Amino acid sequence: MQQRCTAYSTATGYQLKSIAQALQNKHQIVQFRDVIYVRFQETPEDTGLFIFAYGALVIWGLDPHQEAAVLELIKAYEVEPYDHPEKESLEYTYNTQPSVANDLITLASTDLEARLAFSHGLAQSVKLCVFEEKVRKTITLTKTIPQNLSKYGRISLSRKEIRKKMGELFIERSSINLHFDVLDVPEFFWENYELEPLYTIIAKYLDLETRVQVLNQRLDVIHDLYEVLANELNHQHSSFLEWIIIILIAIEVVASFVRELV
Repeated sequence: MQQRCTAYSTATGYQLKSIAQALQNKHQIVQFRDVIYVRFQETPEDTGLFIFAYGALVIWGLDPHQEAAVLELIKAYEVEPYDHPEKESLEYTYNTQPSVANDLITLASTDLEARLAFSHGLAQSVKLCVFEEKVRKTITLTKTIPQNLSKYGRISLSRKEIRKKMGELFIERSSINLHFDVLDVPEFFWENYELEPLYTIIAKYLDLETRVQVLNQRLDVIHDLYEVLANELNHQHSSFLEWIIIILIAIEVVASFVRELV
């Protein structure tokens, strides 16, 4: 029988310690490196959720109503919640050979750590969706800048507006770079190397490596745009200084001329 497996990213991070303390008296809690597993007592043994410190969770075997209840429960422990959470949904079943195909995860057993190995890839995927959407919006909102530069040879923004744009670009790049390490192979597999093949299966299926490369390229575009704005700001400042010098020279010439007449 196939069951739901859904990954969400709803915030920049979760307060794992607080979540564990709040739920430990009523539900089963298992702690891993930067991850906790929660199984509600009234649910089957192979259902539950993995909550990742970097703001992603993967829910196994719960129906949509139960998932909605979980999302409502963890709201109190979110750090910088997103206005529009990301979601990725698959199904899972059991067979002798683990695999992922056609949005169906096949597990060889109900082993908790095997599900964690797959969950790492799913959590990274939804977090990557957040980064991809941030970069897409940033590039869309700033695409007129290089277009104007190409068309008119200048950027039609005031110095104040340029500074604001530079600040926005810097914030977006920084917020992604600060959390970019979550897209590396998780440290969990350094100690559990026998489980890494399961992670590799889901990572390849979700095309994580290629998506990270594309994201890096788009971050480079944002960086280049930031430098264009910085150069334009320097140019405007230099032009301003040049005009001040010209005006001062003109005043001095006029003053000298007046003195000659007097």
